Amino acid sequence: MSFVEELKWRGMIHDIMPGTEEQLEKEMTSGYIGFDPTADSLHIGSLVQIMILVHFQRAGHKPIALVGGATGMVGDPSGKSEERNLLSKDTLEHNLWCVKKQLEKFLDFEAVKNPAEIVNNYDWFEKFSFLDFIRDVGKHITISYMMAKDSVQKRLETGMSFTEFTYQLVQGYDFYHLYQNKGCKIQMGGSDQWGNIVTGTELIRRKDGGEAFALTCPLIKKADGGKFGKTEEGNVWLDKEKTSPYKFYQFWLNTSDEDASKYIRIFTLLDKEEIENIEIEHNEAPHMRLLQKRLAEDITVRVHSQEDYEMAVKASNILFGKATSDALKELSERDLLDIFEGVPQANVSKSDLNTNVVDFVSEVSNVLSSKGEARRTIKENALSINKEKVTDSEYIVNEDDLIGGKYILVQRGKKNYHLVVVE
Repeated sequence: MSFVEELKWRGMIHDIMPGTEEQLEKEMTSGYIGFDPTADSLHIGSLVQIMILVHFQRAGHKPIALVGGATGMVGDPSGKSEERNLLSKDTLEHNLWCVKKQLEKFLDFEAVKNPAEIVNNYDWFEKFSFLDFIRDVGKHITISYMMAKDSVQKRLETGMSFTEFTYQLVQGYDFYHLYQNKGCKIQMGGSDQWGNIVTGTELIRRKDGGEAFALTCPLIKKADGGKFGKTEEGNVWLDKEKTSPYKFYQFWLNTSDEDASKYIRIFTLLDKEEIENIEIEHNEAPHMRLLQKRLAEDITVRVHSQEDYEMAVKASNILFGKATSDALKELSERDLLDIFEGVPQANVSKSDLNTNVVDFVSEVSNVLSSKGEARRTIKENALSINKEKVTDSEYIVNEDDLIGGKYILVQRGKKNYHLVVVE
């Protein structure tokens, strides 16, 4: 299956310039996508673009990931409602290094015929003077051409700086430079990048008489209209220090059936037949959430690791399924706090330990309102300490019950949790 056909059945094509498909069928082609280094991690919105490069390479073409050290200093107005803060060179350098490390997890840089490559546009803009730029680039693109772009029109009322207005020329020159120096003939990106991309094809045509091509994918939206990749805490990041593997796994696990059906095509490498078989199986027992589980497994393993995926599943079982105190004690502090985020907490002193459980859950931690309620809860077999049922009201809560030397999980019934923090 060709690259374009692969993207089509996966729902990953929004616009494609005439002649693009013919170019890709004619020869191995170099193509690039730009990545924004305004943070020290990519997020799952960036994963759409990464997957396009993955498919591009799998189809036998050469993928180039451009990390915008120079454009990160300017700010892309596409899809933005306001000017963004500009970053220092040191911050950008750090971000660039982090983004490169993430891209290396997905693309094959050792391939014999079509190794992936990472480039930084700061390398060719660093010594490009303003006068040289307006003479060699600016004279080829008219003001009326630049003004017609959606990214400009949408900002005319609220205002746009000259810096952001010229962004499309800067990105257009990136394409021209890669065309000249790397034989790059196609630029890809999100649909909001179409205007910037075709400025590049136009610059190549006007400045060099050359022919270059463009392809964009749709911007991913959730079925309920919510913004894809956003949670109450913000972006879902690819860096486990910013979004833990547990939370990452939960994001995909909690998608709707409609979204999961779309996402499994976009974010996994499962083939058409395999995906359709999973959907058939899922529809026979939707409550089992097989589609979401397969989606969450595939992406968590590829973005993080098999070990991180297995720990995320264990962590999910602690909250939503049957789990033992041993499984609870295997958790890192980060995973424990992520799992029980929002659960009521009580702070007690270490000197409050070595207390019988009735006193501990009532007077010490105030998890239950009285000793009488505590005894009744134990009698009803409804009280657990660290996932273990308490059957003896004389049980002594001690340091052996501490998770990570600091926490005790008290549970009443199936769903009422309290996290006791021992300091």
